[in-house]
Amino acid sequence: MAEPLAYFLTWTTYGTWLPGDAQGWVHHGDGSQSTPYRLPSPGLESYAKTSLKQDSFLMDKHHREIVERAIHEFCKFKNWDIHALNVRTNHIHLVVTANDETPERVMTRLKCWASRRLNENKSIRNNRRWWTRHGSTRYINSKPSLLAAIDYVNNQ
Repeated sequence: MAEPLAYFLTWTTYGTWLPGDAQGWVHHGDGSQSTPYRLPSPGLESYAKTSLKQDSFLMDKHHREIVERAIHEFCKFKNWDIHALNVRTNHIHLVVTANDETPERVMTRLKCWASRRLNENKSIRNNRRWWTRHGSTRYINSKPSLLAAIDYVNNQ
């Protein structure tokens, strides 16, 4: 099987996209790359909110700049090619070529590196949870899919 051209990774900040969310949500235990969004469930979302260990985390401009620099820094160190990156207030989209790692490992390492950089910044409360567990990892196997993912990250 050929190496993928890239990975399309998305992960959210802690407590901002919970099971039952009105936007729809994904149950990662389903085990499928094409797992459909689940319908909103206000009761489940309410339960998920009461289960949070800390307040949810939204990134302001300063946070987003730190995270974006950290991702660029680590990708440069690993010789991974960033095709598109968009750091939003409550999630991150990244299209990256990193054939020496699985997409899950790439996402985990980037989340760790970004957390480290956030924790090093004295103006930010650290020792908190920055990210939700896991995220979305999609393989990009064709040039049209790569171009579509880049367009989505940059323009949608």
